[in-house]
Amino acid sequence: MKINNLSWLLFASALLLHVTADAQQRRTSNRRPAQQAQPAQQTSGYGTQSSGYGTPANTQQQAQQSAYGNNNQQQASNQPQVNIPIVVVPSRGTAFDSVRPSQRPDALFERNLNKERKPLAFEHIREDDAVYRQRVWREIDTREKMNMAFRYAADEDNGNQRFISILINAIRDRKITAFDPVDDRFTTPLTPEKVMEAFSGGVDTVPVYDLQGNISKYEVRIKEFEPDSIYRYRIKEEWVFDKESSRMFVRILGIAPIKPIYTSTGQFLDMAPLFWVYYPDDPTSGQSLRQELAKFEIYNAKNYGARMTWEEYFENRMFSSYITKSTIDNPYDRTLRYIKDPILRLLEGDNIKEKIFNYEQDLWSY
Repeated sequence: MKINNLSWLLFASALLLHVTADAQQRRTSNRRPAQQAQPAQQTSGYGTQSSGYGTPANTQQQAQQSAYGNNNQQQASNQPQVNIPIVVVPSRGTAFDSVRPSQRPDALFERNLNKERKPLAFEHIREDDAVYRQRVWREIDTREKMNMAFRYAADEDNGNQRFISILINAIRDRKITAFDPVDDRFTTPLTPEKVMEAFSGGVDTVPVYDLQGNISKYEVRIKEFEPDSIYRYRIKEEWVFDKESSRMFVRILGIAPIKPIYTSTGQFLDMAPLFWVYYPDDPTSGQSLRQELAKFEIYNAKNYGARMTWEEYFENRMFSSYITKSTIDNPYDRTLRYIKDPILRLLEGDNIKEKIFNYEQDLWSY
């Protein structure tokens, strides 16, 4: 009986203490001002009262500081900021610049042969004598070992010796006329300014930062063109058998440099011609790419003094190429790209070349 009375006494004491503490807590909360009811900002792991990225949560009261120590509250647009100077950086020059001749003789003897050299006129072929005629389109890849002379990058008194530089300088000086690559029939002439636009890469506005990370100025730089990016050339030629002289003639009609096309992300799309240049003598304008190429010598890796001209190089068929299109058994005027396998495509080009060769050989009997 004594134990039960003791238990009830302890239970009543605990209940009284709980009620007293609850009443004291209510009186304290009623005295606390309403402005202090907002929770305090949590401290992140970076030591600042902010979010988990170390930046203040309330961006309207405190400006964000970047890792360079400058204020990141800049204009959202890509336009240059006000009161920051803009400097135009001059171009360093390309292979298409004006020729700088030597002020002293650049050889042990005076070289005048290439300045006075003129190619011989083509032999005239009557229309009635052309009993066989086919057109062939070829492509020259200058990355092949036999075609490395197209990329010879030396500078001489007549300019840069790359083949693309020879073409561009002749077009810019209006010695030859370039035609629009919309077709290969030389229908739309292009001005030299229009041709140079195809090689200009535009301009870039580049910000220049100081040591504190602030933009000190903007530089306007011209995108330089890389001449070695042109590594393919397309040739349009015609094969004609003359029954009067009983021989097969091949004449180049036009040459077109081909430029690779990429997307903005750098993905390769296709190869497209930049322009077409008429190769034979043009009786209408008096221009001739043959006569212009006769003034430039092609690089000879074995003997620097025994070099032939570019005109002799093309007429002697010293280049390596592969056929991409022909008029033989081609009623739909398609290129050989309809053949998906590249090996079979090359074999079909060799088959076309063999058909032209066999026509002339089959005319003779032994």
